[in-house]
Amino acid sequence: MGLLGKILSAWKQKDCNKPDPEPMSKYLIVGLGNVGAEYEGTRHNAGFMVVDALAREAGARWSLERHAYRTEVRHKGRTLVLIKPTTYMNLSGKAVNYWLHAERIDLPQLLVVVDDIALEPGIIRIRKQGSGGGHNGLADIEAALGTQAYCRLRVGVGSHFSAGRQIDYVLGRIEGDDLARVEQAVDEACAAVECRVAELIILFSLLRIAQDGVGL
Repeated sequence: MGLLGKILSAWKQKDCNKPDPEPMSKYLIVGLGNVGAEYEGTRHNAGFMVVDALAREAGARWSLERHAYRTEVRHKGRTLVLIKPTTYMNLSGKAVNYWLHAERIDLPQLLVVVDDIALEPGIIRIRKQGSGGGHNGLADIEAALGTQAYCRLRVGVGSHFSAGRQIDYVLGRIEGDDLARVEQAVDEACAAVECRVAELIILFSLLRIAQDGVGL
């Protein structure tokens, strides 16, 4: 049996009544977008759409706090702090940096949800790190945090615009067939957020078992 198999076997045999420590009990989920009625339903606000859906599913209410709208939901015994920065897209890093420190959350428990013109509408991709890919919101987060090593969930909005019209396109409202595809992607993105949290919980448990040497 390989090491992973031994760890999984030991995990199944461990004392389930023994409480786990809580350093990974809280996560920061950031939806990127622009505040204001004129930006609602636009491609650049795909990140807002995802965290709005997560909050709506849990019956959570938003409150206006420093640099962001904030709410929180529970998932598998963990707290997901959801924020929508009020700094506007190009200064998103200010809100992310503030709330990481305010909530005492480490980078591995950060997930940024963002629109991506490099993906067709309805497609989502999750990456554990990487460049901003030309996205101003991600670039500002990288500058504020001093690293690219944070997880991001990209929601495709397509790139159906002519030369020089990118700003008009991303600030335009999602309509027609694209709207149906993006709405489906939002549902899938919500599931991906929950899967990412579950993945980290399992990873932390496995690392604890490996360090304790239980059953190995």
